[in-house]
Amino acid sequence: MSPTGPVSRLTYPETGATRQWPLPDGYSHLRVSVPVGRGPDTFGAAGQAVMDWRMHRAVGVSVRCWEPTAVAGLPVVMGLGVGRLRLRAPCQVVWTVAEETRTGFAYGTLPGHPERGEESFVVSLEPDGAVVLTVTAFSRPAVWYARAAGPLVPLFQRAYARRCGAVLRRLAAA
Repeated sequence: MSPTGPVSRLTYPETGATRQWPLPDGYSHLRVSVPVGRGPDTFGAAGQAVMDWRMHRAVGVSVRCWEPTAVAGLPVVMGLGVGRLRLRAPCQVVWTVAEETRTGFAYGTLPGHPERGEESFVVSLEPDGAVVLTVTAFSRPAVWYARAAGPLVPLFQRAYARRCGAVLRRLAAA
């Protein structure tokens, strides 16, 4: 990973596919939407917390990168766990969105990540004023221990997406 430029060694060919539905064949799919609150102020606060990594950090994920906010091409190493038990997951931000009613980004997996695929985190301001976090992902195991975890991985991903929504609700209200 280089602090001077993007890393283009993504471990899957369908770069950017989390922007649309349906997701690519051959992967497990995830799409979880969690209510965060209501109104433009909540939307702004939630979008900022996603883009500046506060949501991820508040969930308990370590984030190592060279930019304070998610930007396309940015390499980032996500970490779960502590000490020697920390699982490191190298990624690269593959797209961002900053529109009047949608804010967020997606990252894709780099070599060394236990999965292959992409995950997006998008906050939307719905026409009725509701603010929603939608986590969309497609993935498949890249290493033996991810394959061994089998059906537990999608359950963990779904729980993680819901936890992101709950944490984002708290961050946006603060």
